[in-house]
Amino acid sequence: MPIDLRSDTVTLPTPAMREAMATADLGDDVMGEDPTVLALETEAARMLGKEASLLVPSGTFANQCALLAHCASADEVVVSEQAHVVVHEAGAAALLARVQVRAFTPANGRWPTAVEVERRIRVGDDVHYPRTGCVWLEQATALGDVMPPGELAAVAGAAHRNGVPVHVDGARFLNAAVALAVDPAALAAPVDSLSLCLSKGLCAPVGSLLVGSRAFVAAARRHRKRMGGGMRQAGIIAAPGRIALRDMVGRLAEDHAHARLLADLLARIPGVVITREPAINMVFWRLDRERPDWDGLRAALGAEGVLTYPPEDGEMRFVTHHPLSEVDVRAAAAAVARVLAR
Repeated sequence: MPIDLRSDTVTLPTPAMREAMATADLGDDVMGEDPTVLALETEAARMLGKEASLLVPSGTFANQCALLAHCASADEVVVSEQAHVVVHEAGAAALLARVQVRAFTPANGRWPTAVEVERRIRVGDDVHYPRTGCVWLEQATALGDVMPPGELAAVAGAAHRNGVPVHVDGARFLNAAVALAVDPAALAAPVDSLSLCLSKGLCAPVGSLLVGSRAFVAAARRHRKRMGGGMRQAGIIAAPGRIALRDMVGRLAEDHAHARLLADLLARIPGVVITREPAINMVFWRLDRERPDWDGLRAALGAEGVLTYPPEDGEMRFVTHHPLSEVDVRAAAAAVARVLAR
């Protein structure tokens, strides 16, 4: 089997998840009658300390539902320009939610600060300006950084002082909670809503959750229906999601440890520069040379049995995940060393 470092989206459901899919109690979720979906949504809301949650098909779908629930057409969203909703969702915010992004580069290169966010919130009622509909954060960020709880709370406080809700794109929110050794509900407490991906490191085959107040989830449910995300006997995908939340969160620390080991091994290879210290299960690195032949490198790694995405902005990303082992991590680093030595 290849060592697939492209993303933690390539994880496969565990045998227990497959069995749960085959035996799940089912009903019509659009009618609110699927007991397995209802159980998952209740468990997720309880885990994150919020009133309600909603199962949706994907992380991008969750983000668009959140924008639609928080914002009116032509509202503005204060967000880092590095955020997934800006970079990797094919312009959906403009097409579906019809919002304007007020995107900026955080000065620390990792996450927006309270001062930066508050400076960009529109105050008053000047007809020339869009209304600030939402402040948008990521935890963990798209670049694998983990925002300290105090910083997240400070940003939320700045937004709330100005009457603006805060949403967290939490595709890897539980990775962040594990890395910080913080209870997920405590980490989520300052924000109004968040999303949570089941199909990355948690190994479920499909699905994300939106979590927030009952009113927010009710609005998101209507938008889910409008966008064609009302899934009927969705307990088939909710069943592995329940196992993901119950059994797979604790093992995320193993992925994080593998990422740190991989970064250490790569750093010993001449010409490799680790561009940020791994906080979760992501390793970012570049080559200390002019115009690297990335296509050639990826092809050579593929021949060695290591799969990776192309670089972005001159950085490669390796992602550790279930069921990769320490042996796999060491083999991947050795393959990089062999390829670069040629």
